[in-house]
Amino acid sequence: MATFTKPTAFLALAVVLAVLGGAAAQPLSPNFYAKTCPNLAAIVRQGMASAVGKEKRMGASILRMFFHDCFVNGCDGSILLDDTRSFTGEKNAGPNANSVRGYEVIDAIKALVEASCKATVSCADILALAARDGVALLGGPTWSVKLGRKDARTASQSAANTNLPGPGSSLATLIAMFRNKGLNARDMTALSGAHTIGRSQCQFFRTRIYTEKNIDGSFAALRQRTCPRSGGDRNLAPFDVQTADGFDNAYYKNLVARRGLLHSDQELFNGGLQDRLVRQYSSNATQFFADFAAAMIKMGDLKPSPGTPTEVRLKCSKVN
Repeated sequence: MATFTKPTAFLALAVVLAVLGGAAAQPLSPNFYAKTCPNLAAIVRQGMASAVGKEKRMGASILRMFFHDCFVNGCDGSILLDDTRSFTGEKNAGPNANSVRGYEVIDAIKALVEASCKATVSCADILALAARDGVALLGGPTWSVKLGRKDARTASQSAANTNLPGPGSSLATLIAMFRNKGLNARDMTALSGAHTIGRSQCQFFRTRIYTEKNIDGSFAALRQRTCPRSGGDRNLAPFDVQTADGFDNAYYKNLVARRGLLHSDQELFNGGLQDRLVRQYSSNATQFFADFAAAMIKMGDLKPSPGTPTEVRLKCSKVN
């Protein structure tokens, strides 16, 4: 019969219970860890403050990671998993490979959380908190993050390739893909405002700046300086040329001025159903902030498919 020391026995029991109980849907609550990990919010905030202090762009990177996690089988931390012999994960899917970044930031925060609250807090919850804090640290809104998610024990590259809208998406495609996740057109337009921070690679906006007509000429010329017709695929440009690292409503002002970087950005203001809302957001940052926060809470409610095996991972990049 195996003999365990008390710490080892506790850890083994915690992991087993997490796996067995993970599939059961528990209601999410901002107070989920109030007793089991009361310092969680402060730890995550400290980790994000350090990361954003070193590189402001990291706030946008973590926000994007959360979006890419939630849109593929719910907010379950599956994007954080490395490939294994039994599955090919999401990290190297088309929308994520050489693009999604910040994994080391989540790993570092997870290590701090584990040191304070062993085998208690899921990587999915840490990512949700980190995304919120990244936005707030860059001047954006804050919101109450519901907690209690579990981490998936598997991931799917094919699901990531099919569930995430691409930079060339039409308005109809964007609305449909968000609707498939229970998010309406207003949610989609508000969440797209995440592009008020961050950068994109030349390969994703080259066609727009060289061939599309609904683009400001001076803006196209500016972007062409660092995005040639061929080569330089990974050269970066800010989504928002005005305040690249400030979370504000300048993204919508850019769209009204035909200065959207991606085709999918400008689709929100191109004679379609979202033009009116884009104009509202462009002149009312308070309304945008409120709608963005509400949509983030709604997106954060996306759950894994029934029967998905889950647990509280001890290390975010691999199952226990």
